[in-house]
Amino acid sequence: MGVFTRQTGPPMIPAYAARAAGAPLAPFAIERPAPGPRDVQIDILYCGVCHSDIHQVRGEWGGSVFPMVPGHEIVGRVSAVGAQVGRYRLGDAVGVGCFIDSCRACSECRAGMEQYCEEGMTPTYNGRMRGSGEPTWGGYSTRIVVDQDYVLRIPEGLPLDRAAPLLCAGITTWSPLRHFGVVAGHRVAVMGLGGLGHMAVKLAVAMGAEVTVLSTSESKRADALALGAQDFATTGDGRAFKSHARQFDLIIDTVSAPHDYNACLGLLRVDGTLVLLGLPEPAPLSAFPLVLQRRRIAGSMIGGIAETQQMLDFCAAHGIAADIELIAADRINEAYERMLRGDVRYRFVLDIATLGR
Repeated sequence: MGVFTRQTGPPMIPAYAARAAGAPLAPFAIERPAPGPRDVQIDILYCGVCHSDIHQVRGEWGGSVFPMVPGHEIVGRVSAVGAQVGRYRLGDAVGVGCFIDSCRACSECRAGMEQYCEEGMTPTYNGRMRGSGEPTWGGYSTRIVVDQDYVLRIPEGLPLDRAAPLLCAGITTWSPLRHFGVVAGHRVAVMGLGGLGHMAVKLAVAMGAEVTVLSTSESKRADALALGAQDFATTGDGRAFKSHARQFDLIIDTVSAPHDYNACLGLLRVDGTLVLLGLPEPAPLSAFPLVLQRRRIAGSMIGGIAETQQMLDFCAAHGIAADIELIAADRINEAYERMLRGDVRYRFVLDIATLGR
């Protein structure tokens, strides 16, 4: 490991950062503010590694802020609180997800959908703090300070390392399952069995849905069934689009590679919905499969604070947590390469205790 680079200013804390687009992550040091009256200081224990971290570090989505400390699946324990904090005490197990602030005044924020804030939510990393304009630093670090309104309580019974990915992968799949009304007996397909897909299967099964996993890889069959799916079909040769035509009420599409939405729509019943969670390159879309069966195609992005807490409580009640590989911080670049090869079941999580050794 290298020597931690210091910025100017008060005492710094260890982190891992990318210095420029495409640069490998390396030891870094950042400043965290002292907690304000409503702030919670969290000593980070674990941070999930999301595929979006790779896109951001490589500057593939535009607007990247460098140096960049990624990480928005953060779990730790409260180590200090401001004078006005009434929700959390020292030692509480807490989490921070994909955003740490929003305008708090628009209709979406007031409705508990802060992720759709009209002014734009403040991302946990690769953003700018409201007011000061200082960069936001993520969870590949040993500490974070967040307003109590944007902190989640980790329920007892959830393993803290396996809870970390719930703060992105969990809520990203929970939100559309709830929003589109999945209940016992609904038929749900999950396209893609990765970090998002494996959580979608677990959550939909716990809701009582009949779940089918659709994948390009036959090698995923055993895992899909072990996770609770009742059926599995490969899509590579196209036969699944005939054998499973008009079967599903909802499809959770987690695939980030370009694929045929029109074929996917043919799998839906009348009034069925295809929900896109991945961000592939644009694909041609025909009106016919939508119009002829009154189908819908929709998108969904993470969830609000209250909804995320609901998801965490549901997971604790049903014994659901992410399947992870816990890694030391100095293996983060290796983890990125393995993620690009699809070589992880199903989420890497950084053991922050190894950061700075």
